[in-house]
Amino acid sequence: MYDPLLDESIGANAPYPNSYWADVTAANTLGNAPADDGQLNKDIEVDVAIIGAGYTGLSTALHLAREHGIKATVLEANRTAWGASGRNAGFILKSSGRKPYARMQSQWGEEVMRGIYQEMCAGVDTVKSLISEGIDCDPQDSGYIRVAHKPSMLKDLIETAALQKKMFGYDIQVLTREQLHQDYMADHNAYGAIRYQDGFGLNPLKLAWGYQKLAREAGVSIYCDSPVGNWQQETSHKTGQQSQTLQILHTPNGIVKAKKVVIATNGYSAKNFHPLIKSKTLPVLSQIIVTQPLSAEQLAACNFLTSNVIMDTRALKYYYRKLPDNRILFGGRGAITGKNAADPYYAKRLLAVLKTSFPALNSLRYDYAWSGWLCMSLDDMPHVYQNEQRTVFYAMGYCGSGVSFSVQAGKRLAQKVAGVTVPNLPIYQTPLTTFPFAPFRRVGQWGYFQYGKVKDRWF
Repeated sequence: MYDPLLDESIGANAPYPNSYWADVTAANTLGNAPADDGQLNKDIEVDVAIIGAGYTGLSTALHLAREHGIKATVLEANRTAWGASGRNAGFILKSSGRKPYARMQSQWGEEVMRGIYQEMCAGVDTVKSLISEGIDCDPQDSGYIRVAHKPSMLKDLIETAALQKKMFGYDIQVLTREQLHQDYMADHNAYGAIRYQDGFGLNPLKLAWGYQKLAREAGVSIYCDSPVGNWQQETSHKTGQQSQTLQILHTPNGIVKAKKVVIATNGYSAKNFHPLIKSKTLPVLSQIIVTQPLSAEQLAACNFLTSNVIMDTRALKYYYRKLPDNRILFGGRGAITGKNAADPYYAKRLLAVLKTSFPALNSLRYDYAWSGWLCMSLDDMPHVYQNEQRTVFYAMGYCGSGVSFSVQAGKRLAQKVAGVTVPNLPIYQTPLTTFPFAPFRRVGQWGYFQYGKVKDRWF
């Protein structure tokens, strides 16, 4: 599998991974994937080029067209949502990054903390608003359950619930082990939980295809199979006129000259792609399996009543949900390197953990297994930023929680590109931090995984 820390090209014209989403979406969506503009096969000059046709890139293009009258051109190496946007678990949550709100408050103060919270809420609202325009993406019942993976963690969850009720007036339900097992699902690894009334699951690939359709209806050009290889700058000097710097993007069959460029590649950014993002992120593999459909007897044996999205309290988190066809989607960490991504060990490990949660499913098998890169930042927060000349922009570092906030990030990117003031928050006013000892990021990742194993078991 392509590895963003090792490979200087992510390839081109690759099919979608063999995932549940690709299978069910292609089978159930009338006309299959929405139309794009094919491969770029000519040289063009544009005001704005966007690299990457995932949630961030499509949202940026859509908001540029609708709110600022700028018709951007999107360049995608493979297919729309080929990267994380079409491979994730489909959790819509009021969050992004990994930094707790209490830590934001202590670091930046209450006003900034509340501002970031409002941005996360706005992300969910933006997604819901776009879905309401007719995107068929199989949204499920609202509800997000955080389960305590050991008895001691329930106390921490209850404290979190009390703090968030105080901070945001959040309606959070505390569930004992008995209530959780009786009313939602009998997860043997769950010792109680807190339940948020919002948050929900959906089909992430259908969501991205819906964004693509809306963007093209707004006049956006989307070129697939058009990876950006060589990237240069060209400054023109015309007599009597101010000099202008253009970004020169080379694709296999066409060159794009752009006044401004948005990097919307997140965890699928090739090694040494651009100095602005070099050594700024840690790409981490996440692994997902989708089981066979559960029978009525299996569902009853697990008392699996809920279709809410579920996540546990481990440092190395597991997350799952029941899909509309009664399969279980179950995810967690994957391999450390792309070379080992396809090793069946990681999918089998997830299935084994699932069976410890639901022993009645001992004979269950999985029908789908795939992995994909998510993008970690050093400070556990996403950042939307630009170079000093305001000609190259980026949004990345969602830390595995970007399905909703990436759309809000695209909206803010569009404002930055158009020269509109954005909220004065660290996520919009400061760049991603460079990783110290960047060549050894994988060593640090391995060390964190070992720490996480110990912490999850003993502390």
